[in-house]
Parts: sequence; C-alpha cells; structure tokens
Amino acid sequence: MPKLNENYLKLKDNYLFAEIAHRTAAYLQQHPDQTLIRLGIGDVTRPLCKCAVDALHESADEMADAKTFKGYGPEQGYAKTREAISAYYKRNGVEVDAADIFISDGAKSDTGNFTDLFAHDNVILIPDPVYPVYVDSNLMCGNTVTYISGNAENDFLPMPDETVHADIIYLCSPNNPTGACYNRQQLKVWVDYALKENAVILFDSAYEAFISDPELPRSIYAIEGAKRCAVEFCSLSKTAGFTGTRCGYTVVPRELIFDTSDGRKLSLHDMWNRRQSTKYNGTSYLVQNAAAAIFSEEGIRECQENLEYYKNNARVIAETLTELKIPFFGGVHSPYIWFQCPGGMDSWTCFDYLLNQIQVVGTPGAGFGENGNHYFRLTSFGTYEATVEAMRRFKQLFHVQ
Repeated sequence: MPKLNENYLKLKDNYLFAEIAHRTAAYLQQHPDQTLIRLGIGDVTRPLCKCAVDALHESADEMADAKTFKGYGPEQGYAKTREAISAYYKRNGVEVDAADIFISDGAKSDTGNFTDLFAHDNVILIPDPVYPVYVDSNLMCGNTVTYISGNAENDFLPMPDETVHADIIYLCSPNNPTGACYNRQQLKVWVDYALKENAVILFDSAYEAFISDPELPRSIYAIEGAKRCAVEFCSLSKTAGFTGTRCGYTVVPRELIFDTSDGRKLSLHDMWNRRQSTKYNGTSYLVQNAAAAIFSEEGIRECQENLEYYKNNARVIAETLTELKIPFFGGVHSPYIWFQCPGGMDSWTCFDYLLNQIQVVGTPGAGFGENGNHYFRLTSFGTYEATVEAMRRFKQLFHVQ
C-alpha cells in the first residue's frame, strides 16, 4: 500500500470556490426559476481583445503549414513573448531583463509550484486574509505558515514586525481579496525588511493593470533593492481576459542567490529554470503569440478598454455601498470590493442571506482567513447590466432594514 501525503488532511474539505459552487447549485436545484447574479469568482466576462484573437488565428494558420509548424518550444517561453513583457515593464518605468522572465499557464500555478524550491523548515509569513492558494500549496507539502494580520485598522495592508524573523514572505498588491494596494513607501519597508532578514518575497502582481495612480508601484521592482529579494508573479487572466486562454509569467532575477546549508551558493533563477525544464513543457505557441500581441501599443489600448469596463462596474458597487453606509475597502485600483457584513453577520451567513434574499452570489471573507470572518468580497467582473441589477437588489434589501 502506498504511503500517502497526509498533509492533505490539513486542508479544508473543499476549496473555497468549490464550496461556493456547491451551495449555489443546491439553491438552484430547489429554486430553478430564480435568476442568479454571480459576483463571486474572479472570472472575466468580456471577450478577448482583437489583437489577441488575430494573433491566435495567425498562429493557428502557422501550425497548419509544415513550413511554419512549431513543436516543443522553450520551457522558459519564446523570446518574442519574453521581450514583449520586458518592454511592457520598461513602459511602466521598470527595467526587467527578458532572460529573467518565465512564461507559464498562470500565476496560480507558479505561486503554488514555487514551493518546490524551498525546504520545509522555513519561517513563512502569509497575510490574513489572503488568496487561499498561498496557504493551501504550503500546507500540501507540510510547511508551517505564520500569519500576519490584515485588518481595518491597518487598511488590510499589514507591515513587517521588525522583531520577527522571516524566510519567505507572500505579498499581493493590489490585494486579493481586499482590493488594498501598497504604496511605494510601504513596499520599501518590506524590501528593506526582506534584505535585512535575508528573506525572499513572493510578490503577486496579478492585478497591477488596475492601478491608475502613477504614484502607486505596479511592480515590486519599482523599489530599490527588490531584485535581490523578490520574485514577481503576474497573470494575463485579468489584464487581458485570459482566464480561459491561460497565460502568465514569473520574474526570477538572477540576483537572487542564497547560501546552502554547506556554504555553497544557489540561484533561484537557475533552480526555477531547472524545475520548469523538468516539470513543464512550456505554454503553447498560439497562446504565447496572443500574449505578445496584447503587449503591443494597440493590444494595451484594447485591453485597457475592457479594464475600464470592469472599473466602471467597481464604481457602481462602491457608490451603492457608500449610499447604504456599508464600510468597504478596494474598488479603486482593484476589481474587488471588500465590504463589512451588515448587521454583524459572519461571512457565510451573509453568503446564504444574499443568495436566498436577492439571489446575488459573492465570496465569503472567511474563505480567505480568520480576519475575513465578518467581510464579504464582490467582484466587478460581471456584465454592467448584471452589476447594476445586483446593486438595485442590494438597495432594496438593505434600505428595508
């Protein structure tokens, strides 16, 4: 009989969004005539931009011709795509070498897989509340997690405790689920702390494209010293609507070199390259060409039109919550709105209440950690019409109380 990885026993029975889907399906089975509005999962509704679609068609035609057919590609990604991403960083005022960029099928996969590079006795700091994948991927391999508290008092932007040592630090900005965004000074504190502790920051910037204030950093590499302590993960799922197309990238600077237990040096860049070469055959040629296209000037403009659509939805939600005097965070530089559950409800009670009373599906904050127990997340990724209707139902429900 095989010995199993019993660390899986430490996980909740259901992944957060699987539980939401289960409860929603049960409700629909009992109420088949009801029309649900889904503002829970962070999935997009706008179609791919024209640049990406044209690139997909062109690439499909290439694959149909023996002269231009492509088989296995480089595990790190095609040079064209890596260089396009490097140019995108430069356009935003940050220098990132194309050779430090690895193309993948998404930031979720990479943040989970990056645990392969570390031993299991590190001090791992993860904010609470947080995207569940950070926690679950560490629990799966037997790691112990230390939580740092995000709350209303610190605007859900926890800062380091200089008296506490850390080896690995997870940060997400703009944050999922709270929508909070670190400013330059706050990130500098984190970078300085990581350098002092000889720690590595795993920085998730999946929502950087929602930042509209030029004073707010869209990459941790906008901070001096970050290339010596930080890995950055990014996704095209929200930037370009690639949730179903699947493409992301991870930046692992060659400056990230740490000592081994016997005094030798190991490069995280080289380790990640070795890991990907062994366990990953590369993102498809078609998808990478589509990704390269969205980083062109025309592609960025087209993607921005979709992002403005979602930002407008966020404004609709934020204005409604303001009118109802329901405290909330996010909704400005993020597609997420993180609101305090009315009437002292816990978040799963709020989930069931909204589902049963007004047929609106959101995400209970408890699924993101203990500090989310009395908060609830809505996304702006629905259609405009559905968002407006959901907020009409909110007004009808909470004005009555």
